[in-house]
Amino acid sequence: MQAVRFHEYGGIDVLRVEEVERPVPGPGQVLVEVRAAGIQPGEAHIRTGGLHERWPAAFPSGQGSDLAGVVVEAGPHVRGFAVGDEVLGFTHRRASHAQFVVVDDVNLVLRPAELAWEVAGALYVAGTTAYATVFAVDPGPDDTVVVSGAAGGVGSLAVQLARRRGATVIGLAGERNHAWLKEHGVLPVAYGPGVAERVRQASGGTVDAFIDTFGDGYVALAVELGVRPERINTIRDWQAAAEVGARTYGEGAAASAVVLGELARLAARGQLEVPIAGTYPLEQVRDAFRELEQQHTHGKIVLLP
Repeated sequence: MQAVRFHEYGGIDVLRVEEVERPVPGPGQVLVEVRAAGIQPGEAHIRTGGLHERWPAAFPSGQGSDLAGVVVEAGPHVRGFAVGDEVLGFTHRRASHAQFVVVDDVNLVLRPAELAWEVAGALYVAGTTAYATVFAVDPGPDDTVVVSGAAGGVGSLAVQLARRRGATVIGLAGERNHAWLKEHGVLPVAYGPGVAERVRQASGGTVDAFIDTFGDGYVALAVELGVRPERINTIRDWQAAAEVGARTYGEGAAASAVVLGELARLAARGQLEVPIAGTYPLEQVRDAFRELEQQHTHGKIVLLP
């Protein structure tokens, strides 16, 4: 089968699509023929070695957590799934950017028929991360919450989940994404110089919670706006969080098939929009990451093996 590999840390040019041996499912595992697999900013940081201390790579390394596809083989003692089932889920083995992937049955849910393949394949990391960030700051109907990177893969879901809790949501994003935010009941505010004053004006002077999906000084902005540390959550700036006592709930805090199934049902019913910024065939994985690393995508970029 074909799979994405890199043999050393480096830029986009170290990514290769190589022929590798097709894996065999063991007990409690199934083999999934991948129809769609999302890509993540964290994967780019792992590939460059920027997260070596936290998540080291063993070479040659694969990539990918998100996946959606069809079960083509089942190992012994598999529960709840059979050959032919359409599924979505995740793997922690950095292996979903491939034509086939072995997945533990506990990390899968059945794909709702109304859920598009590219959405199903992009939902796990962004969806569970957004779920965790909203849980961390616990917004309610009387709260105003600010979300940085509000049009990105995680941010676009976090703003919707916070709105579902009844909170007033201010989304920091480029102006080209302001119309989408307004359509989803979010107050758009442009990032950049003067953002603190713009947030104060939009919020009426009070911000109760802050979800940072971007890093780059937003934890400090939350503190400047008067948000209590326990109601600040960042998925990018761990050092700043440690300095002020903010939270760092991310995908790992909600990494379960139960949460994924809930998000999939919301998306299938049209109650949670998962914006797809672009799709690429597996052999164009470098182009997919070039688009991702521009940091201006609205929603998710997905590989279609």
